[in-house]
Amino acid sequence: MALVRVSLGGLFFILVLFLTSIFGSVFMLGPVLPLMLVSPAWYRWITDRIVAVWLTLPVALLEVVFHMKVVVCGDGFWPGERSIIIMNHRTRLDWMFLWSCLLRSSYLRQEKICLKSDVKHIPGFGWAMQVASFIFIDRKWEVDKKRIIQQLDYFRDVDQRLQLLFFPEGTDLTPNTSARSNEFADRHGLQRYEYVLHPRTTGFVHVVQHLRSAGTLDCIHDVTLAYPNKPPQTELDLLGGLFPQEIHFLVRRYAVAALPYESVALTTWCQNRWQEKEAALQRFYTHGVFSPPPSTAVPPCKSERRVHLVLWFSLLYWGVFVALVVPVLLWHSVLARWFFLIISVFFTIQPLIGEGLQQLEISWYRRWTRQPKKECVKLE
Repeated sequence: MALVRVSLGGLFFILVLFLTSIFGSVFMLGPVLPLMLVSPAWYRWITDRIVAVWLTLPVALLEVVFHMKVVVCGDGFWPGERSIIIMNHRTRLDWMFLWSCLLRSSYLRQEKICLKSDVKHIPGFGWAMQVASFIFIDRKWEVDKKRIIQQLDYFRDVDQRLQLLFFPEGTDLTPNTSARSNEFADRHGLQRYEYVLHPRTTGFVHVVQHLRSAGTLDCIHDVTLAYPNKPPQTELDLLGGLFPQEIHFLVRRYAVAALPYESVALTTWCQNRWQEKEAALQRFYTHGVFSPPPSTAVPPCKSERRVHLVLWFSLLYWGVFVALVVPVLLWHSVLARWFFLIISVFFTIQPLIGEGLQQLEISWYRRWTRQPKKECVKLE
């Protein structure tokens, strides 16, 4: 059995995120849960903003405490746009590192992530992701399709200006996944990739067509990320003290009007973006920088000064919350201890007997609006 390397910095990072996710889920999100039964739209509005407050904390730790440098180039984001974000999946942690980019260029409260269903059972992190109504998938398309469409329709009904992070590759880049991708390329006469995996396009095409038909998609943001130095591949690498020293994001924006309509053409469009990613990453790892098209940069919606103020406030807020407010509550209040126990048990049990809070939220919304259950519409 291999030994797990642990560093003080890595232990500090993981412990802070774990404790803040546990106590934040219970004492910040827990009191809002009954609002789901009364007004799902207001419940969604409030919880999105509470979760966004926590999403700034990993960014603050990485950039302020561990001095990670972030470089964003290309088209950038227009704040408030409804989009699908497609990104190469270099490590298991790319979704968290993207928050540094979104904090500067967009609103963290808009982001939803499509990710594996196992994550929703993780104490703290999984609880908050359920409340945030992230989209959990089982990698069984007939099951996942229905779940995805239900949530996308719900976001439309409550006027959620969605930015959905979607990984068409389906998994992170490792020697094993790269070998499988190359086997797929050889079988289908495709180019072998070194820096990316061949994308799976079924889910991507379906989501694009559904959002476009509903009139709730403004564009696609194609994000390519690169790590000049060795990145942490998994959470265990973070625990061992391996933090990214620098991350580069190349963002390209494609208006929905410029996208093809037919499924086959949209599949080809996605595959072409991955060919471009491979070429862009090859240039990056040769020259050390991306080469975005000239005169396309969109100014970030926040200045670097404002970003740093947000990051320092996040460290102060969560430091006081976990080190002072929570201990005082638990030590002096029997009611707070019972509340912590009851909400923790509820968060733990409910995904085991149902599909999670995100599906419970949709069910209550249907009851609240007296809507019939919608069937998944087959898109041509």
